[in-house]
Amino acid sequence: MTDRQHQLLVRGATFAAIGPSGDISGVRGSGSPDGLFVRDGRHLSRWQLTADGAAPEVLTPAGPPGGDKAGRTGAGEGEGVAHCVLVPRGGRLEPPAYTLFREQAVADGAFVETLRVVSNRAAPTTVRLALTVDADFTDQFELRADHRTYTKTGAVRSRSALEDGVRFGYRRGEWRSSTTVTAEPAPDAVEETGTGARRLVWALELAGHGTADLSLRVAARPHGAPGTPVPASPADAAAELAARTEEFTRDITLPAAWPGLAAACTRGLADLAVLQVPATGPDGERLNVPGAGVPWFLTLLGRDALLTSLFALPYRPGLAAATLPVLAATQATESTEDAVAQPGKIVHEVRHGELAHFGQVPFARYYGSVDATPLFLVLLGAYTDRTGDMATARRLEPHARAAVSWMLDHGGLTSRGYLVYRADRGGLANQNWKDSPGAICSADGSRPTGPVTAAGAQGYAYDALRRTAALARTVWDDPVYADLLEQAATDLRDRFQRDFWMADRAFPALALDGDGRHMDALASDAGHLLWSGLLDKEYGEVVGRRLLEPDFFSGWGVRTLAAGQAAYHPLSRHRGSVWPHDNALIALGLARYGLHDEARTVAHALVEAATASGHRLPEVLAGYAREAYPEPVPYPHACERESRSAAAPLALLTAVF
Repeated sequence: MTDRQHQLLVRGATFAAIGPSGDISGVRGSGSPDGLFVRDGRHLSRWQLTADGAAPEVLTPAGPPGGDKAGRTGAGEGEGVAHCVLVPRGGRLEPPAYTLFREQAVADGAFVETLRVVSNRAAPTTVRLALTVDADFTDQFELRADHRTYTKTGAVRSRSALEDGVRFGYRRGEWRSSTTVTAEPAPDAVEETGTGARRLVWALELAGHGTADLSLRVAARPHGAPGTPVPASPADAAAELAARTEEFTRDITLPAAWPGLAAACTRGLADLAVLQVPATGPDGERLNVPGAGVPWFLTLLGRDALLTSLFALPYRPGLAAATLPVLAATQATESTEDAVAQPGKIVHEVRHGELAHFGQVPFARYYGSVDATPLFLVLLGAYTDRTGDMATARRLEPHARAAVSWMLDHGGLTSRGYLVYRADRGGLANQNWKDSPGAICSADGSRPTGPVTAAGAQGYAYDALRRTAALARTVWDDPVYADLLEQAATDLRDRFQRDFWMADRAFPALALDGDGRHMDALASDAGHLLWSGLLDKEYGEVVGRRLLEPDFFSGWGVRTLAAGQAAYHPLSRHRGSVWPHDNALIALGLARYGLHDEARTVAHALVEAATASGHRLPEVLAGYAREAYPEPVPYPHACERESRSAAAPLALLTAVF
């Protein structure tokens, strides 16, 4: 997540992380990038204000108007705008001669600021302002704290003074990016700094108790991105955002009897409205799909977009209507080793940055996911059932059949009986939702060897086969294919309960290793099997009740790994933390098996966690027990806003009402 001192401003594929004074300092190598980012590249790396030669003092740090109060539930007036109040540095005996009011916002490919200087004295005064600006065009992968470096042969940066500002350019081979900063009034001078940055300077004459305003506009143009208009002011940007959010959130009936859940749904819908990123469908049509999260994943991740769309399906089916064709358009058609691509496979991650463009990271289109492909089929079937939109099911029939073929052939269902994956040295070691190194393990923490068969993915495959069989029977008029898929689903269910069930623990294994041995950690993935319906009713009820026992249930949700095992760690990403989207799937699964009291227990825990943080669910929480720590403990590297977590309250609404 971003540093607690940073404020995030988000709009589509654009976000800015600014400091308490509204500045951007260009820090490298920390866990929290600051700057203006568009399509994986940093288009402002410095944005630092001085007044009369010194950095001003912060009276009110950058944040939404009125502060980030727990009562804020949606994107109302002023949402998406950061305000801060600054004064020149001085002593107790001399009150500040003037006050600086900064207002900042982002739009698609843009950053805008209004700076008002207010004189606090009766006599006229001159204020000398300077804004140091730079654009280093650094790829986000360079800013991660993994100490990697990337060669950029032939890269050239340029700076050009304009009458009303400065333009920064970057080129490397065919790659071209630019950032243009303009101001009104125009700066008195644009100075070189000796570092590549430029300093815009003004001498503002203020009458007694007078005011002066500066309007600053930044236009970011990443390589290959279309130009978009820059709003005239933060107020205009906020108005555009409010209109988009109001359109997305209106006309949804929320439970008046449970105001906490209603507030979490409202907050989540408002976040989903701004976390949508542009993408392209099979016929070149422009669509908006859920981006995974900020700051590191404001891009299309197949699994994340699919789960988000599934959670929102009863309330906002338009997300699924966009996600399905976009993923069809990026479906692999050939085998590519570096990208882990195989025909029919659904993409895991799409990146637009410089390093992906030149193949220095494998994520331009990366297919290292064992579960995005079955989830694509699950969403297609669920969307068709929910909306009755047969045209989409017919349009995507070739893509759905290719996805089934991938599961049966390359995925391993025919040859190994299950979906399997192998560690990718250049990408992800684990390719299910628990994708961190070491996430798939035994209770003692040991890792699997050879191909991995993750339990949760088998549930998705089972559901995918059944739902696609229904499409084949009712939409595609192919009963022979439907029979084939139904039999494959039945066989998978029988095999799974034979091979994965640990009788001595009355619980399914987290995974099988390459030799078919149980990875015997007790893990939350069992709840995904309830959601997909893979377990017999008797087994499902046992598993569902087990997930609510104290070693699993922290009071804020079900832990990814039950406490008390050697592998458990409350601050591990996937070995003991609590993920809202994981719990949303568990709640849906509990309801499916008739465990409604247990589903409500999970829902109450998540809603109370959301209430403690302004009704917004984070990506992930630490696994500490609520009885020991009465406030949710944040996980240190979580996305601050994440689409699956934003949609999780909607899944809870489905599960309990």
